Amino acid sequence: MLDAGRTHEALLEVNNIEVIYNHVILVLKGVSLTVPKGGITALLGGNGAGKTTTLKAVSNLLHSERGEVTKGSITYRGEKVENRSPSDMVENGVIQVMEGRHCFEHLTVEENLLTGAYTRKDGRAAIQQDLEMVYAYFPRLRDVRRSQAGYTSGGEQQMTAIGRALMSRPETILLDEPSMGLAPQLVEEIFGIVRGLNENEGVTFLLAEQNTNVALRFAHTGYILESGRVVMEGKADALRENPDVKEFYLGMSDTGRRSYRDVRSYRRRKRWLS
Repeated sequence: MLDAGRTHEALLEVNNIEVIYNHVILVLKGVSLTVPKGGITALLGGNGAGKTTTLKAVSNLLHSERGEVTKGSITYRGEKVENRSPSDMVENGVIQVMEGRHCFEHLTVEENLLTGAYTRKDGRAAIQQDLEMVYAYFPRLRDVRRSQAGYTSGGEQQMTAIGRALMSRPETILLDEPSMGLAPQLVEEIFGIVRGLNENEGVTFLLAEQNTNVALRFAHTGYILESGRVVMEGKADALRENPDVKEFYLGMSDTGRRSYRDVRSYRRRKRWLS
């Protein structure tokens, strides 16, 4: 686990990037963030804030959706990577787990996991060892390993997607909306596994998440996006105690929990919009 009192190497740096779709639609407007090696960094904000676009800018999946980084730079281990192909990024140790638990529905769970090792050249024994590691973190997947992925539960599909990413032996996982559509108990379980992978296997995570409460409990640092801009950043525990974050993202105020209607009405204007 990261020690909050130490300085850690910057593994990934996003420097003032702008992203445009279809040569017209400006989605990211000068986004900058730093992901330290061995940390869990949360990218927070509502739907449409630019979280997924930021992840795709890093993994270079933007071109498949007619998007491109038009300004700024992205560096990984000190080298510019914004013009690398997605396969180059995977070979470089960066892999994205897409929003919506994209599994190969017609393949079994185990076959899905093994597709993550497709580019590896270290032999069957090493791959089998990592498969056992995935099953150790996700014991439920061992139970359903011969089931078609399309017939498993949402939680099992999310576990399969993360497990498949692990089979590529990544240094960094870009995790998009891991809590989406899952029951609270499953969300806690998956975030707990993310923490275990971070602490025990040294995997660095940049995760995009709308569930600010759970993300800030498991992350070390966080960035809040609104309308394609970073409006707040800091250590996760400090963000959790910030009055604006409490009011506008956690549904809390100095007088206690507020209703969604009260939060949405913005009765107290956001300081960063003043």
